[in-house]
Amino acid sequence: MSEDSLPGKRRVEHIMGLPILVDVRDEHVVAGDFDSVFEWFRAVDATYSTFKEDSVVSRIARGELAAEDAPAEVRYVLARCEELNAETAGYFDAYYAGTLDPSGFVKGWAVDRAAELLEAAGLENFAVNAGGDIRLLGSPVPGPVWRVGIRSPLDAHKVVAVVEGNDLAVATSGAYARGEHVLDPHSAAPPGGILSVTITGPLLATADAYATAAFAMGERAALWTAALDGYEALTIRADRQLLSTPGFPRAGDDRRLVSTSQDGPSDGPVVASTLLR
Repeated sequence: MSEDSLPGKRRVEHIMGLPILVDVRDEHVVAGDFDSVFEWFRAVDATYSTFKEDSVVSRIARGELAAEDAPAEVRYVLARCEELNAETAGYFDAYYAGTLDPSGFVKGWAVDRAAELLEAAGLENFAVNAGGDIRLLGSPVPGPVWRVGIRSPLDAHKVVAVVEGNDLAVATSGAYARGEHVLDPHSAAPPGGILSVTITGPLLATADAYATAAFAMGERAALWTAALDGYEALTIRADRQLLSTPGFPRAGDDRRLVSTSQDGPSDGPVVASTLLR
């Protein structure tokens, strides 16, 4: 079946400095459903952008507006960033660059809210993809389950794993897409011994923040993600090993992409595989 003959509709717009794709597979989707979602993303950009001088976040960063005087929604975002900072032992830090930048949480949170808008419109089968971080619901009609490829950090033309699900968030953090943009906030240096971390779970906001924090941890990432509650992880180390938590929703047939290693038991905190050359 060609893309043009698929049910539903798709729209892409460039907002918040990245391409945002909304792919709805319900037959009854209308243009207004897309309009409300992209209006929401533009409102988020206007409020939380660190590049727009008149955004609320920029005003707080310059000291022109006290955080406690910001709108309630902004106060929630900043409070959740503080919670995530504590949960990740400081590896997720909205002030890591020396000034306020909650982008590592805001992007996923905005996508989660966009998904809520689509659900409120009565839609049941869709994907919202913001720069590669994705929130999925329902199925890719006529297919039974959404499938998301995890790109190799060593070769942009290869996929090292396929995630599948019907109600799932998928976030990946690594240096291969935008260079060394994630730093260890404790040392201000790029993390070592790691290529990427993918986190899956119910909320993209949390998955995205966890992926950023885990990648910043470097070699410690796999052990930290093994203890997460309700979220699963796939870590690609610099030695080309894939380390996944047992519940990581990898598609059954994507095992052809990796060869199983004997480095650890499959029912342990992580499952080891060897990355394709």
